[in-house]
Amino acid sequence: MNTLRTDFTPLAVLAQMLDRLDTSPKAADPLQYRLLAQRATQMLHDLSDRAETQEGLQALLRKSPALTLLYENLHYGEAGLCRAPLAQAVEAEVATRQLLGRLGKPAASREPGAPA
Repeated sequence: MNTLRTDFTPLAVLAQMLDRLDTSPKAADPLQYRLLAQRATQMLHDLSDRAETQEGLQALLRKSPALTLLYENLHYGEAGLCRAPLAQAVEAEVATRQLLGRLGKPAASREPGAPA
């Protein structure tokens, strides 16, 4: 069990730093942010393939919005936005389809009083 704590400590520190930079009212140095994000992404990649780290990794992702975004980007090809709540994803899909449907219809064919 101690090994898992050791494995996650550097990633947890990077996650805290990224979250702090994301929420800071002062703009972050782009080079600093990129270096932190690249290192965190590499660590996520290394941990993602190990079955014994999944529980701890998921717990860390629940605590760090910045790390969650990096994780989703890393796995987007296989799972899309896999950390987004299902209800939120479905609502976004429905709203997008409705908007595209409205945009695809000429104004004259819309029902009177219907939103544009």
